[in-house]
Amino acid sequence: MIGRDKNRTLWRVLKIDRSEPSELIVLEDSTTYSESECYDLLRRIHEGNKSTGGLKFVTICYGIVGFIKFLGPHYMLLITKRRKIGAICGHTVYSITKSEMIPIPNSTVQSNMTNSKNENRYKKLLCTVDLTRDFFFSYSYHVMHSLQKNLSCNETGQVHYESMFVWNEFLTRGIRNNLKNTLWTVALVYGFFKQVKLSVSGKEFKLALIARRSRHYAGTRYLKRGVNEKGRVANDVETEQIMFEDVPEEQPVQISSVVQNRGSIPLFWSQETSRLNIKPDIILSRKDQNFEATKLHFENLVKRYGSPIIVLNLIKSREKKPRETILRSEFANAIRFINKSLPEENRLKFLHWDLHKHSRKATNVLALLGRFASYALNLTGIFYCQVMPSSSSKGLLNWSCVEEHDGDYSLENPSSENGNVSKLDSEIAKAECDANQNQSIKVPMFQSGVLRTNCIDCLDRTNVAQYAYGLVALGHQLHALGYMESSSIDLDNPLAEDLMRIYETMGDTLALQYGGSAAHNKIFSERRGQWKAATQSQEFFRTLQRYYSNAYMDAEKQDAINVFLGHFQPQQGKPALWELDSDQHCNAGKRGPDLVENARSLIKRSLSDGNLRCENESPVAANVGYSKPLSGKEGGVSNGLSDSNPEISTCESDMSYSRYTPSMPSRKLFKDVEEYRCVESNHICYDEHGDACSSSNFFDMDWPSTSGNSCEEDLCDRSSAGLSSDNLGNDVKVETTTSASDSGSSLKGRSQTGSSDDLAGGFPVRFVQWVMSGEMLFH
Repeated sequence: MIGRDKNRTLWRVLKIDRSEPSELIVLEDSTTYSESECYDLLRRIHEGNKSTGGLKFVTICYGIVGFIKFLGPHYMLLITKRRKIGAICGHTVYSITKSEMIPIPNSTVQSNMTNSKNENRYKKLLCTVDLTRDFFFSYSYHVMHSLQKNLSCNETGQVHYESMFVWNEFLTRGIRNNLKNTLWTVALVYGFFKQVKLSVSGKEFKLALIARRSRHYAGTRYLKRGVNEKGRVANDVETEQIMFEDVPEEQPVQISSVVQNRGSIPLFWSQETSRLNIKPDIILSRKDQNFEATKLHFENLVKRYGSPIIVLNLIKSREKKPRETILRSEFANAIRFINKSLPEENRLKFLHWDLHKHSRKATNVLALLGRFASYALNLTGIFYCQVMPSSSSKGLLNWSCVEEHDGDYSLENPSSENGNVSKLDSEIAKAECDANQNQSIKVPMFQSGVLRTNCIDCLDRTNVAQYAYGLVALGHQLHALGYMESSSIDLDNPLAEDLMRIYETMGDTLALQYGGSAAHNKIFSERRGQWKAATQSQEFFRTLQRYYSNAYMDAEKQDAINVFLGHFQPQQGKPALWELDSDQHCNAGKRGPDLVENARSLIKRSLSDGNLRCENESPVAANVGYSKPLSGKEGGVSNGLSDSNPEISTCESDMSYSRYTPSMPSRKLFKDVEEYRCVESNHICYDEHGDACSSSNFFDMDWPSTSGNSCEEDLCDRSSAGLSSDNLGNDVKVETTTSASDSGSSLKGRSQTGSSDDLAGGFPVRFVQWVMSGEMLFH
């Protein structure tokens, strides 16, 4: 394999040893060649091997995704076509438009018919992971990290591949360990990336919206729920909104970013996939009296983002048949328990707000969410700085705002990889001093803490809330850059509509990845004045699409994810992946412990991966098509969590479970998939006995709505006794029907004003009732 830099001045040679039948041996020629020297070397190799066919051209590639082995030879995954999708201060970000899997055959590897059949099936399974959908990378910008972290830390080497957002960490582990560098590989991030050019008051700027999906505890909707023993949650996605001036590269550029987070409710809970019940019951799988896993999760957030951690919980406050409310009360108990052991200034700030209930009222949900977003943003702040030409053109990552902090992090002693408060203060003081000497340089600002939003699936309702937060943040960013005198953007501003479309696209993309369908966007559709009947029809069919994907497609999709991430490694003499009844295989390949089989034949466990950490140092060099060289340091696995700490999974039988569904024929993994509806909730939190949490860290979202909703609701008693007269009627309606999507439409509710055919397009009433109410089809 021949690699060169962008200017075609430096040429390197990579050799893959095919004589070893089982281990991957990759060697890099230490000589740096010129173009003519390299071609001369190839000519001599070709002539010396003419008797065996000589050299044969295979393909041009733009980076190695990694290597993988099933039961036969190793395979090399390559990027053969790429597309520019954006640039951050001159650092290009690419998506993949074509990839290839190249076998590295060994003459001694002989497969019998069974192994050959299984080998082909594994290959087909891996190919369902569509690298051309929602994966992105950059050679010079660490796209797996936030802008603030990139400018605050000077980490180099393989440590970047250990980020929770690098999905090919396992695939590249072998070559990185062999070469002790990352010259030839690219780090793939999975999620969403979109960059657009917008304008305000005649001034143009660029906006990039990035969503990074965690590879830990990754999977599909019903097979990955809640939290695992290591504190990793399902559907964990970091969203970053970056905006910067649209100026030539040789000029100083102002740049700003804000980060928010979404993730499954950090409790041990699950839902059973059912082909008859479109709305499976929610089950609290185990009682963690001390909420250790929940605490680990929030400690990880503190380590990644600093303090405060603000939790916005959007699930329902009341239901006729308790589903979401089961988690609502337990989540409140967990937060209250954790906060008891924390000093007041470090406590988690927690808010229940029933978005579903408010979306059914004649209230402006986005305006109410915007008021809370302003409150949260005032606590965390945003990141802002000016990047000088030498920094933006020669390497944004060489510029540093904050010194790296190497201390320990915990909820009791919050800090972050972005720098702690004292360091921020010292840096700001230094910047102020510099600014006094040069009035053109503005004082940098830093984000400390994060807003964590969740509903049940963390897709539909969560995306609405994240848009509201992003809009408020955009106002602050534009104000910081001097584009606006005010820091607020009205919902009727054209910028609000532009941003809404970007967040809507992101929501659809993330929903397809995790849930199987585009997101339910009823609130966005209503905001744009879309015809109500069209919205209801769209929500109905997305519910069906999500149901079909969850019931028939997710098992195979989960298997493909497990193979791609290295959670399952095929091994001779061991059961094949599709013969197992659990999706947690304890790293059952040659590097992992022995396989532990689950006796419960209809259950799939929902646990995290067991990646073992392997770090090495690498020299500095540059090759086009290959990631910027990095260097790392030796490290071990700890019980604590961080952005880069993989964990060794356990195989205990008391983990959370979800129902197994049989595999279906191969489909493209990250193609069209969808989630069923999401409906959400309101109010201050209560413990399991219905006692109000008097801590000032708990909030009632109704305070900005001035609706007068009572805070005295008992989460265990589902009666209407605790309701105020102002919201009694609405809550009774919610309890007596179950809606199918964020649209809030319900069969029983509509029966008073119109026929179900208006919503279902002529489907039988029984069928519509099954879709909308989640009842058993043959009940």
